[in-house]
Amino acid sequence: MIKRQLQDRGIHDPLVLEAMRTTPRESFLPKELTGQAYEDRPLPIGHGQTISQPYIVALMLQLAQITPESRVLDVGTGCGYMAAVVAGISPHVCTIETIPELTQAAMQHFQTLGISHIDARTGDAKLGWPEDKSFDAILVSCASHQAPEALLRQLKPNGHLIIPISGTHPYQTLTDYQRKPDGSLSHSNHIPVRFVPMV
Repeated sequence: MIKRQLQDRGIHDPLVLEAMRTTPRESFLPKELTGQAYEDRPLPIGHGQTISQPYIVALMLQLAQITPESRVLDVGTGCGYMAAVVAGISPHVCTIETIPELTQAAMQHFQTLGISHIDARTGDAKLGWPEDKSFDAILVSCASHQAPEALLRQLKPNGHLIIPISGTHPYQTLTDYQRKPDGSLSHSNHIPVRFVPMV
């Protein structure tokens, strides 16, 4: 998976590649889908939600420029796969999910894998982590028509908010918002993607 799905498609950050290599995607899937764990496509995890395809997870992490010192917010926990991959790079990970059953399932996955440094909760994805406004990276695994203001406010200078932005077409655009040192925002558009909508 690492070479064909990631390196051959431009994923070169060694921290991302190692985290992807050491995080078992099959551990986050229903048993009947574990045989498809390393196919490069999203897979259903219940409640109308999906686990993102490996390439998109790796691309989002690479765009966010996550380091071991980064404080990271994962919005849209789902089964917990994205947060677990991030935790392979940084010990400072928060994740929020709107569906309580998915939060509980993700926490069980973290416990099974011995991942103890992820702070998970159920809440409103649009609000992020309101009591903390100091994230170096915010990774959003659900689509929105615009970047929620609350998430932008929680982004540190030089931080990145990676989010799929919906348009008029059936897919979204993976967008990187960066907070400049002076507090202003810039953004760059990347590839077309398809994520479930933010709820």
